[in-house]
Amino acid sequence: MHSSQPPQLNHPGGATPPAADSGPDEQRFRIFTEDFARDPHSFYRAMRQRHPKLVPIEIDEGVPATLVINYDTAKRILHDPDHFSADPRMWQQILSHQWPGRKFDFMPMVEYRTNALRSDGNTAVHRRYRTATQDALAGVKLSELERQLRVVAHEQINSFCTQGAGVDNPFDLVTGYILPTMGAMLNYMVGSTPDIIARIAKASADLFDGQDTADTNRQLESALTDLIMMKRETLGDDITSRLIMHPAALSTEEIVQQLVTCLSAGTQLPADLAASALRLILTEFSPDGTALSTKTALIQVLVNDPPLANYLLTYPRHPVLVEDRWLPAHEPVIVSMAACSSNPSLNVQQDFYHDGWHFSWGLGPHECPQHAQNHSYTLITGLIDTLLDILPDIQLAVPEQQLLWRKGPFARGLVSLPVTFAPTPQVPRELYSAPQLGPI
Repeated sequence: MHSSQPPQLNHPGGATPPAADSGPDEQRFRIFTEDFARDPHSFYRAMRQRHPKLVPIEIDEGVPATLVINYDTAKRILHDPDHFSADPRMWQQILSHQWPGRKFDFMPMVEYRTNALRSDGNTAVHRRYRTATQDALAGVKLSELERQLRVVAHEQINSFCTQGAGVDNPFDLVTGYILPTMGAMLNYMVGSTPDIIARIAKASADLFDGQDTADTNRQLESALTDLIMMKRETLGDDITSRLIMHPAALSTEEIVQQLVTCLSAGTQLPADLAASALRLILTEFSPDGTALSTKTALIQVLVNDPPLANYLLTYPRHPVLVEDRWLPAHEPVIVSMAACSSNPSLNVQQDFYHDGWHFSWGLGPHECPQHAQNHSYTLITGLIDTLLDILPDIQLAVPEQQLLWRKGPFARGLVSLPVTFAPTPQVPRELYSAPQLGPI
Protein backbone atom coordinates (compact mmCIF):
# COMPACT_ATOMS: atom_id res chain seq x y z
CA MET A 1 0.00 0.00 0.00
CA HIS A 2 1.21 3.47 -0.81
CA SER A 3 1.08 6.01 1.99
CA SER A 4 -1.32 8.91 1.60
CA GLN A 5 0.33 10.95 4.37
CA PRO A 6 1.84 14.32 3.43
CA PRO A 7 5.61 14.53 2.93
CA GLN A 8 7.97 15.79 5.57
CA LEU A 9 7.69 19.53 5.01
CA ASN A 10 9.34 22.22 7.08
CA HIS A 11 9.34 25.95 6.58
CA PRO A 12 10.77 27.20 9.88
CA GLY A 13 10.59 30.93 10.26
CA GLY A 14 13.98 32.50 9.67
CA ALA A 15 15.72 29.17 9.04
CA THR A 16 18.19 28.91 6.18
CA PRO A 17 18.21 25.62 4.23
CA PRO A 18 21.57 23.81 4.36
CA ALA A 19 23.63 24.83 1.34
CA ALA A 20 25.08 21.34 0.98
CA ASP A 21 21.77 19.95 -0.24
CA SER A 22 21.58 22.00 -3.41
CA GLY A 23 24.83 23.88 -3.67
CA PRO A 24 26.52 24.84 -6.95
CA ASP A 25 29.18 22.12 -6.56
CA GLU A 26 26.67 19.31 -6.40
CA GLN A 27 26.89 17.04 -9.43
CA ARG A 28 23.63 17.09 -11.37
CA PHE A 29 22.31 14.60 -13.89
CA ARG A 30 21.78 16.26 -17.27
CA ILE A 31 18.50 14.97 -18.76
CA PHE A 32 18.54 17.13 -21.90
CA THR A 33 21.44 15.42 -23.67
CA GLU A 34 21.60 12.93 -26.53
CA ASP A 35 23.09 10.36 -24.13
CA PHE A 36 20.02 10.61 -21.91
CA ALA A 37 17.65 10.34 -24.89
CA ARG A 38 19.53 7.27 -26.14
CA ASP A 39 19.33 5.33 -22.86
CA PRO A 40 17.39 7.06 -20.07
CA HIS A 41 17.08 3.89 -18.00
CA SER A 42 20.83 3.70 -17.41
CA PHE A 43 20.52 7.23 -16.01
CA TYR A 44 17.58 6.22 -13.80
CA ARG A 45 19.58 3.27 -12.42
CA ALA A 46 22.51 5.56 -11.61
CA MET A 47 20.13 8.05 -10.02
CA ARG A 48 18.63 5.41 -7.73
CA GLN A 49 22.08 4.40 -6.51
CA ARG A 50 22.96 7.94 -5.46
CA HIS A 51 19.60 9.57 -4.73
CA PRO A 52 16.79 7.04 -4.11
CA LYS A 53 13.96 9.59 -4.12
CA LEU A 54 14.94 13.16 -5.13
CA VAL A 55 17.62 13.73 -7.75
CA PRO A 56 19.45 16.99 -8.58
CA ILE A 57 19.26 17.50 -12.35
CA GLU A 58 19.69 20.07 -15.11
CA ILE A 59 16.97 20.48 -17.75
CA ASP A 60 19.22 22.72 -19.84
CA GLU A 61 22.75 24.01 -19.53
CA GLY A 62 23.00 25.49 -16.02
CA VAL A 63 19.24 25.28 -15.28
CA PRO A 64 18.71 23.32 -12.05
CA ALA A 65 15.69 21.27 -11.03
CA THR A 66 14.83 18.26 -8.89
CA LEU A 67 13.61 14.96 -10.36
CA VAL A 68 11.30 12.79 -8.26
CA ILE A 69 11.98 9.08 -8.92
CA ASN A 70 10.08 7.52 -5.99
CA TYR A 71 6.37 6.75 -6.35
CA ASP A 72 5.31 7.61 -2.80
CA THR A 73 7.28 10.86 -2.78
CA ALA A 74 5.76 11.88 -6.10
CA LYS A 75 2.27 11.01 -4.90
CA ARG A 76 2.65 13.12 -1.79
CA ILE A 77 4.03 16.15 -3.63
CA LEU A 78 1.40 16.06 -6.37
CA HIS A 79 -1.39 15.93 -3.79
CA ASP A 80 -0.06 18.93 -1.87
CA PRO A 81 -0.86 22.10 -3.86
CA ASP A 82 -0.62 24.16 -0.66
CA HIS A 83 3.16 23.71 -0.66
CA PHE A 84 3.79 22.94 -4.35
CA SER A 85 2.32 25.34 -6.89
CA ALA A 86 1.63 24.52 -10.54
CA ASP A 87 2.18 28.17 -11.52
CA PRO A 88 5.64 28.72 -13.08
CA ARG A 89 5.57 32.53 -13.34
CA MET A 90 7.92 33.23 -10.41
CA TRP A 91 10.45 30.75 -11.80
CA GLN A 92 10.16 32.29 -15.27
CA GLN A 93 10.98 35.69 -13.74
CA ILE A 94 14.03 34.19 -12.03
CA LEU A 95 15.25 32.69 -15.32
CA SER A 96 14.82 35.96 -17.22
CA HIS A 97 16.73 37.80 -14.48
CA GLN A 98 19.58 35.29 -14.35
CA TRP A 99 19.88 34.86 -18.12
CA PRO A 100 18.52 38.02 -19.77
CA GLY A 101 17.84 37.45 -23.46
CA ARG A 102 18.56 33.70 -23.35
CA LYS A 103 16.13 31.46 -25.22
CA PHE A 104 15.19 28.20 -23.55
CA ASP A 105 14.11 25.41 -25.88
CA PHE A 106 12.04 23.79 -23.14
CA MET A 107 9.96 26.88 -22.39
CA PRO A 108 6.89 26.12 -24.61
CA MET A 109 6.40 22.93 -22.58
CA VAL A 110 6.47 24.59 -19.18
CA GLU A 111 5.58 28.28 -19.42
CA TYR A 112 2.52 29.79 -17.81
CA ARG A 113 -0.77 29.53 -19.68
CA THR A 114 -4.31 30.33 -18.64
CA ASN A 115 -5.37 26.70 -18.44
CA ALA A 116 -5.93 23.99 -15.85
CA LEU A 117 -2.43 22.52 -16.15
CA ARG A 118 -0.78 25.75 -14.97
CA SER A 119 -3.36 26.57 -12.29
CA ASP A 120 -3.13 25.35 -8.71
CA GLY A 121 -5.37 22.38 -8.04
CA ASN A 122 -7.11 23.81 -4.99
CA THR A 123 -8.46 26.94 -6.69
CA ALA A 124 -11.69 28.02 -8.37
CA VAL A 125 -9.66 28.99 -11.45
CA HIS A 126 -8.41 25.41 -11.86
CA ARG A 127 -11.91 23.98 -11.39
CA ARG A 128 -13.31 26.38 -14.00
CA TYR A 129 -10.76 25.45 -16.65
CA ARG A 130 -10.72 21.72 -15.90
CA THR A 131 -14.51 21.41 -15.81
CA ALA A 132 -14.82 23.12 -19.20
CA THR A 133 -12.19 20.82 -20.70
CA GLN A 134 -13.67 17.66 -19.18
CA ASP A 135 -17.17 18.54 -20.39
CA ALA A 136 -15.89 19.26 -23.89
CA LEU A 137 -14.08 15.91 -24.01
CA ALA A 138 -17.04 14.04 -22.55
CA GLY A 139 -19.10 14.81 -25.65
CA VAL A 140 -16.86 12.63 -27.83
CA LYS A 141 -18.65 9.31 -28.45
CA LEU A 142 -16.28 6.35 -28.43
CA SER A 143 -18.44 4.35 -30.87
CA GLU A 144 -18.27 7.21 -33.40
CA LEU A 145 -14.55 7.56 -32.77
CA GLU A 146 -13.99 3.88 -33.52
CA ARG A 147 -16.03 4.01 -36.73
CA GLN A 148 -14.25 7.08 -38.00
CA LEU A 149 -10.84 5.68 -37.12
CA ARG A 150 -11.59 2.51 -39.09
CA VAL A 151 -12.18 4.61 -42.20
CA VAL A 152 -9.22 6.94 -41.72
CA ALA A 153 -6.73 4.17 -40.88
CA HIS A 154 -7.76 1.97 -43.81
CA GLU A 155 -7.55 4.84 -46.26
CA GLN A 156 -4.13 5.86 -44.98
CA ILE A 157 -2.83 2.29 -45.27
CA ASN A 158 -4.35 1.98 -48.74
CA SER A 159 -2.24 4.97 -49.78
CA PHE A 160 1.03 3.06 -49.30
CA CYS A 161 0.39 -0.70 -48.92
CA THR A 162 0.59 -1.60 -52.62
CA GLN A 163 4.11 -0.20 -52.93
CA GLY A 164 5.75 -2.47 -50.39
CA ALA A 165 8.95 -1.49 -48.59
CA GLY A 166 12.35 -3.13 -48.38
CA VAL A 167 15.54 -2.60 -46.40
CA ASP A 168 16.84 -0.28 -49.12
CA ASN A 169 13.61 1.74 -49.24
CA PRO A 170 11.97 1.41 -45.82
CA PHE A 171 8.66 3.02 -44.96
CA ASP A 172 8.52 5.33 -41.95
CA LEU A 173 5.44 4.50 -39.89
CA VAL A 174 5.71 7.71 -37.85
CA THR A 175 5.47 10.21 -40.69
CA GLY A 176 3.69 7.96 -43.19
CA TYR A 177 0.96 6.46 -41.03
CA ILE A 178 0.80 7.36 -37.33
CA LEU A 179 0.95 11.14 -37.49
CA PRO A 180 -1.37 11.53 -40.52
CA THR A 181 -3.95 9.20 -38.99
CA MET A 182 -3.82 10.90 -35.60
CA GLY A 183 -4.04 14.32 -37.24
CA ALA A 184 -7.09 13.33 -39.26
CA MET A 185 -8.83 12.06 -36.15
CA LEU A 186 -8.13 15.26 -34.24
CA ASN A 187 -9.49 17.11 -37.25
CA TYR A 188 -12.84 15.41 -36.70
CA MET A 189 -12.79 15.73 -32.93
CA VAL A 190 -12.26 19.51 -32.85
CA GLY A 191 -14.31 20.29 -35.95
CA SER A 192 -11.35 21.71 -37.82
CA THR A 193 -10.37 21.93 -41.46
CA PRO A 194 -7.35 20.01 -42.79
CA ASP A 195 -5.23 23.12 -43.28
CA ILE A 196 -5.75 24.37 -39.71
CA ILE A 197 -5.16 20.96 -38.13
CA ALA A 198 -1.93 20.64 -40.15
CA ARG A 199 -0.72 23.93 -38.67
CA ILE A 200 -1.69 22.76 -35.19
CA ALA A 201 0.10 19.42 -35.63
CA LYS A 202 3.27 21.12 -36.89
CA ALA A 203 3.35 23.57 -33.98
CA SER A 204 2.59 20.78 -31.48
CA ALA A 205 5.51 18.73 -32.78
CA ASP A 206 7.78 21.79 -32.54
CA LEU A 207 6.63 22.33 -28.96
CA PHE A 208 7.74 18.83 -27.93
CA ASP A 209 10.95 19.09 -29.97
CA GLY A 210 11.97 22.34 -28.25
CA GLN A 211 11.85 24.64 -31.24
CA ASP A 212 11.99 28.43 -30.95
CA THR A 213 9.64 29.44 -28.13
CA ALA A 214 8.19 32.61 -29.61
CA ASP A 215 7.72 31.15 -33.08
CA THR A 216 6.17 27.92 -31.78
CA ASN A 217 3.68 29.77 -29.61
CA ARG A 218 2.85 32.19 -32.40
CA GLN A 219 2.14 29.36 -34.85
CA LEU A 220 0.12 27.30 -32.38
CA GLU A 221 -1.97 30.14 -30.98
CA SER A 222 -2.60 31.64 -34.42
CA ALA A 223 -3.92 28.32 -35.74
CA LEU A 224 -6.10 27.77 -32.68
CA THR A 225 -7.49 31.31 -32.84
CA ASP A 226 -8.41 30.76 -36.48
CA LEU A 227 -10.14 27.52 -35.50
CA ILE A 228 -12.14 29.26 -32.77
CA MET A 229 -13.17 32.10 -35.05
CA MET A 230 -14.33 29.60 -37.66
CA LYS A 231 -16.34 27.61 -35.11
CA ARG A 232 -18.00 30.73 -33.68
CA GLU A 233 -19.53 31.15 -37.15
CA THR A 234 -20.56 27.49 -37.50
CA LEU A 235 -20.99 25.85 -34.10
CA GLY A 236 -21.22 22.07 -34.18
CA ASP A 237 -20.99 18.93 -32.08
CA ASP A 238 -17.24 19.07 -31.48
CA ILE A 239 -14.72 19.89 -28.74
CA THR A 240 -14.09 23.46 -29.87
CA SER A 241 -17.78 24.32 -30.09
CA ARG A 242 -18.44 22.82 -26.67
CA LEU A 243 -15.69 24.98 -25.17
CA ILE A 244 -17.18 28.06 -26.86
CA MET A 245 -20.66 27.30 -25.55
CA HIS A 246 -19.63 26.15 -22.07
CA PRO A 247 -21.24 27.90 -19.06
CA ALA A 248 -17.75 28.83 -17.85
CA ALA A 249 -17.89 31.59 -20.51
CA LEU A 250 -14.25 31.25 -21.53
CA SER A 251 -12.65 34.06 -23.47
CA THR A 252 -11.05 33.36 -26.85
CA GLU A 253 -7.60 33.41 -25.22
CA GLU A 254 -8.76 30.97 -22.53
CA ILE A 255 -10.23 28.62 -25.14
CA VAL A 256 -6.95 28.78 -27.04
CA GLN A 257 -5.05 27.69 -23.94
CA GLN A 258 -7.45 24.84 -23.11
CA LEU A 259 -7.03 23.64 -26.69
CA VAL A 260 -3.25 23.89 -26.36
CA THR A 261 -3.47 21.26 -23.63
CA CYS A 262 -5.97 19.06 -25.49
CA LEU A 263 -4.38 19.20 -28.93
CA SER A 264 -0.68 19.32 -28.16
CA ALA A 265 -1.17 16.36 -25.83
CA GLY A 266 -3.62 14.77 -28.26
CA THR A 267 -1.32 14.95 -31.27
CA GLN A 268 2.26 14.15 -30.36
CA LEU A 269 1.82 12.09 -27.20
CA PRO A 270 -0.56 9.46 -28.67
CA ALA A 271 1.66 9.30 -31.75
CA ASP A 272 4.72 8.66 -29.59
CA LEU A 273 2.84 6.05 -27.56
CA ALA A 274 1.66 4.28 -30.73
CA ALA A 275 5.17 4.25 -32.25
CA SER A 276 6.76 2.93 -29.05
CA ALA A 277 4.10 0.21 -28.72
CA LEU A 278 4.60 -0.86 -32.33
CA ARG A 279 8.35 -1.01 -31.72
CA LEU A 280 7.73 -3.45 -28.85
CA ILE A 281 5.29 -5.56 -30.85
CA LEU A 282 7.83 -5.87 -33.67
CA THR A 283 10.77 -6.74 -31.41
CA GLU A 284 9.51 -8.52 -28.28
CA PHE A 285 7.46 -11.63 -27.57
CA SER A 286 5.35 -12.97 -24.72
CA PRO A 287 6.75 -15.81 -22.56
CA ASP A 288 4.95 -18.34 -24.76
CA GLY A 289 6.74 -17.03 -27.86
CA THR A 290 3.75 -15.22 -29.34
CA ALA A 291 3.71 -11.57 -30.30
CA LEU A 292 2.76 -9.10 -27.60
CA SER A 293 -0.87 -8.07 -27.59
CA THR A 294 -1.56 -4.41 -28.28
CA LYS A 295 -2.84 -3.88 -24.74
CA THR A 296 0.22 -5.48 -23.16
CA ALA A 297 2.57 -3.45 -25.36
CA LEU A 298 0.76 -0.21 -24.49
CA ILE A 299 0.97 -0.86 -20.75
CA GLN A 300 4.64 -1.82 -21.02
CA VAL A 301 5.38 1.47 -22.78
CA LEU A 302 3.33 3.45 -20.26
CA VAL A 303 5.37 1.85 -17.47
CA ASN A 304 8.88 2.01 -18.93
CA ASP A 305 8.87 4.61 -21.72
CA PRO A 306 5.77 6.82 -21.41
CA PRO A 307 5.59 9.54 -24.07
CA LEU A 308 5.72 12.18 -21.34
CA ALA A 309 8.49 10.61 -19.28
CA ASN A 310 9.43 13.49 -16.97
CA TYR A 311 6.83 16.14 -16.31
CA LEU A 312 4.09 17.10 -13.80
CA LEU A 313 6.09 20.18 -12.80
CA THR A 314 5.49 21.91 -9.49
CA TYR A 315 7.29 24.77 -7.74
CA PRO A 316 7.78 24.98 -3.96
CA ARG A 317 6.21 28.16 -2.61
CA HIS A 318 8.96 28.31 0.06
CA PRO A 319 12.09 26.26 0.81
CA VAL A 320 10.73 22.91 1.98
CA LEU A 321 12.30 19.82 3.48
CA VAL A 322 11.14 16.66 1.70
CA GLU A 323 12.61 13.25 2.52
CA ASP A 324 15.63 14.86 4.25
CA ARG A 325 16.39 17.10 1.27
CA TRP A 326 15.81 20.84 1.02
CA LEU A 327 14.01 21.95 -2.12
CA PRO A 328 14.58 25.61 -3.06
CA ALA A 329 11.63 27.96 -3.44
CA HIS A 330 10.28 28.32 -7.00
CA GLU A 331 12.78 25.84 -8.53
CA PRO A 332 11.07 23.12 -10.63
CA VAL A 333 10.26 19.79 -9.03
CA ILE A 334 9.70 17.35 -11.90
CA VAL A 335 8.13 13.93 -11.51
CA SER A 336 9.67 11.13 -13.56
CA MET A 337 6.70 8.96 -14.46
CA ALA A 338 9.13 6.64 -16.23
CA ALA A 339 11.53 6.25 -13.29
CA CYS A 340 8.75 5.98 -10.70
CA SER A 341 6.65 3.40 -12.53
CA SER A 342 9.62 1.28 -13.65
CA ASN A 343 11.29 1.35 -10.23
CA PRO A 344 11.97 -2.29 -9.27
CA SER A 345 10.78 -1.61 -5.72
CA LEU A 346 7.32 -0.74 -7.09
CA ASN A 347 7.05 -2.96 -10.16
CA VAL A 348 8.44 -6.17 -8.67
CA GLN A 349 6.38 -8.49 -10.86
CA GLN A 350 6.79 -6.48 -14.09
CA ASP A 351 3.01 -6.52 -14.47
CA PHE A 352 2.19 -5.43 -18.02
CA TYR A 353 -1.15 -7.22 -18.17
CA HIS A 354 -3.14 -4.95 -15.87
CA ASP A 355 -3.49 -1.20 -16.15
CA GLY A 356 -4.20 1.36 -13.47
CA TRP A 357 -1.23 1.00 -11.10
CA HIS A 358 1.33 3.17 -12.95
CA PHE A 359 0.77 6.90 -13.25
CA SER A 360 1.91 7.78 -16.74
CA TRP A 361 -1.40 9.62 -17.18
CA GLY A 362 -0.44 11.84 -14.27
CA LEU A 363 -1.56 11.98 -10.68
CA GLY A 364 -3.43 14.37 -8.44
CA PRO A 365 -5.44 17.42 -9.52
CA HIS A 366 -3.71 17.57 -12.92
CA GLU A 367 -4.14 13.93 -13.93
CA CYS A 368 -5.13 13.50 -17.58
CA PRO A 369 -8.97 13.48 -17.69
CA GLN A 370 -10.45 9.99 -17.92
CA HIS A 371 -12.24 10.83 -21.16
CA ALA A 372 -8.93 11.82 -22.77
CA GLN A 373 -7.36 8.56 -21.59
CA ASN A 374 -10.24 6.59 -23.11
CA HIS A 375 -9.96 8.48 -26.40
CA SER A 376 -6.22 7.81 -26.57
CA TYR A 377 -6.60 4.08 -25.89
CA THR A 378 -9.34 3.81 -28.52
CA LEU A 379 -7.36 5.65 -31.18
CA ILE A 380 -4.02 3.95 -30.56
CA THR A 381 -5.43 0.43 -30.25
CA GLY A 382 -7.44 0.84 -33.44
CA LEU A 383 -4.51 2.38 -35.30
CA ILE A 384 -2.16 -0.47 -34.36
CA ASP A 385 -4.60 -3.34 -34.83
CA THR A 386 -5.74 -2.11 -38.25
CA LEU A 387 -2.14 -1.87 -39.45
CA LEU A 388 -1.20 -5.36 -38.24
CA ASP A 389 -4.37 -6.89 -39.67
CA ILE A 390 -3.56 -5.58 -43.14
CA LEU A 391 0.26 -5.93 -43.02
CA PRO A 392 0.91 -8.93 -40.73
CA ASP A 393 4.42 -9.47 -42.14
CA ILE A 394 5.66 -6.00 -41.24
CA GLN A 395 9.17 -5.91 -39.72
CA LEU A 396 11.69 -3.35 -38.50
CA ALA A 397 14.02 -2.27 -41.28
CA VAL A 398 16.96 -1.60 -38.92
CA PRO A 399 18.24 -3.16 -35.70
CA GLU A 400 16.33 -1.85 -32.72
CA GLN A 401 19.49 -0.28 -31.30
CA GLN A 402 19.73 2.02 -34.33
CA LEU A 403 16.34 3.66 -33.75
CA LEU A 404 16.68 7.33 -32.84
CA TRP A 405 14.85 8.99 -29.95
CA ARG A 406 14.07 12.69 -29.80
CA LYS A 407 16.26 14.68 -27.44
CA GLY A 408 14.73 16.69 -24.59
CA PRO A 409 14.14 16.55 -20.83
CA PHE A 410 10.42 15.81 -20.88
CA ALA A 411 9.15 13.75 -23.82
CA ARG A 412 10.11 10.26 -24.97
CA GLY A 413 9.41 9.52 -28.64
CA LEU A 414 10.96 7.92 -31.68
CA VAL A 415 12.19 10.16 -34.48
CA SER A 416 11.12 7.51 -36.99
CA LEU A 417 10.07 3.86 -37.18
CA PRO A 418 11.36 2.42 -40.49
CA VAL A 419 9.76 -0.89 -41.51
CA THR A 420 9.60 -3.37 -44.37
CA PHE A 421 6.57 -5.23 -45.76
CA ALA A 422 5.55 -7.02 -48.93
CA PRO A 423 3.32 -5.26 -51.49
CA THR A 424 -0.26 -5.78 -50.35
CA PRO A 425 -3.54 -5.15 -52.22
CA GLN A 426 -5.73 -2.31 -51.03
CA VAL A 427 -8.71 -3.14 -48.84
CA PRO A 428 -11.92 -2.43 -50.80
CA ARG A 429 -13.70 0.59 -49.38
CA GLU A 430 -16.99 -1.25 -48.93
CA LEU A 431 -15.30 -3.52 -46.36
CA TYR A 432 -14.40 -0.69 -44.00
CA SER A 433 -16.47 2.34 -44.91
CA ALA A 434 -19.22 3.70 -42.70
CA PRO A 435 -21.78 6.41 -43.30
CA GLN A 436 -20.05 9.76 -43.61
CA LEU A 437 -19.61 11.22 -40.15
CA GLY A 438 -19.45 14.86 -39.31
CA PRO A 439 -17.23 16.29 -36.58
CA ILE A 440 -17.35 14.31 -33.37
